[in-house]
Amino acid sequence: MSPKNTFPAALKTVRKARGLSQEAFSDVSSRTYMSSLERGLKSPTLSKVAELCEVMDVHPLTLLTLAYGGDSKGVSEVIERVRRELAAIQARKGK
Repeated sequence: MSPKNTFPAALKTVRKARGLSQEAFSDVSSRTYMSSLERGLKSPTLSKVAELCEVMDVHPLTLLTLAYGGDSKGVSEVIERVRRELAAIQARKGK
């Protein structure tokens, strides 16, 4: 499944895990916008993802990793892939 389809579920999962209602985001988004995000009707900008994550007190990569990974096995695979890619980028940066 593409992140476009899984981001809404990840957002809702993190929001509920943090015990937050859609109204808790009123300083950064309307309840209608939150509902649209969670139903996959809209896609947030990176800036909006950062604002949402600030309200949920999670790093944006936590939310995105959940969106890309889905379950715990998938999340572990995403984290490992990111580690490998970052190491390769850092290795090339020094050359």
